[in-house]
Amino acid sequence: SRNRAEGKVLETVGVFEVPKQNGKYETGQLFLHSVFGYRGVVLFPWQARLYDRDVASAASEKAENPAGHGSKEVKGKTHTYYQVLIDARDCPHISQRSQTEAVTFLANHDDSRALYAIPGLDYVSHEDILPYTSTDQVPIQHELFERFLLYDQTKAPPFVARETLRAWQEKNHPWLELSDVHRETTENIRVTVIPFYMGMREAQNSHVYWWRYCIRLENLDSDVVQLRERHWRIFSLSGTLETVRGRGVVGREPVLSKEQPAFQYSSHVSLQASSGHMWGTFRFERPDGSHFDVRIPPFSLESNKDEKTPPSGLHW
Repeated sequence: SRNRAEGKVLETVGVFEVPKQNGKYETGQLFLHSVFGYRGVVLFPWQARLYDRDVASAASEKAENPAGHGSKEVKGKTHTYYQVLIDARDCPHISQRSQTEAVTFLANHDDSRALYAIPGLDYVSHEDILPYTSTDQVPIQHELFERFLLYDQTKAPPFVARETLRAWQEKNHPWLELSDVHRETTENIRVTVIPFYMGMREAQNSHVYWWRYCIRLENLDSDVVQLRERHWRIFSLSGTLETVRGRGVVGREPVLSKEQPAFQYSSHVSLQASSGHMWGTFRFERPDGSHFDVRIPPFSLESNKDEKTPPSGLHW
């Protein structure tokens, strides 16, 4: 899969093995995304719990107790993800493979429907990082690069966090942090879901809780398939169960092929309760016209009980 990252960007950079500190890449590390091929820079790492239902399935198949058939105990394992900036020059090249990721947050005023976005911010798994070095003092084109990072040739990597980056991370921690990642594979299509709690707003004398969820679809086979439909079930702690059906995702019906095996997008959901669950299926079509359903792993929507202040954007 790492060969997919080789493209125009490799004409200007060289990939090197970069020493990791404590098994993680450091703030300021330049990298290529091994699946989507864009240039980026690491802002800081997050520790998430990865719930991999494929691992749970493999373990249950080995279990000798037939009474446990059909049930999966999914144990979370600690996994490193990175908050990164995407090079704006590469966004046009990845638009067919994904939405250009943005972090969204709620407005700081009474309009509960107002969502704001910071484009070019992504979350990248440790194994998707291809590190490289550059002699350019501003190697990534993003409006936040020089606000967040300072060039220091005595350091390795030579970009260190400014106080503005530390303050921004600390102030906006509740809606930036990812805590759980869910993954499941059906018919060689792997679905990864990362939910984010965004906050609560009051609307018409009731509380509305908001979440963002990022979904990545990966075709692990060489056969071409196309996503045609989505089918969601959304359960709220208030006792409601909502069913959502529709064509494609975010207005698109992406094709997953050997050349472009992955697609990524984000969407939002709101509940009138502090927690809930989501699960469902994606319906894919093969070239011969036949269809199959791919499971979306169940994931919980939890609110951050310790959130004291509403999120803020880029205001210092």
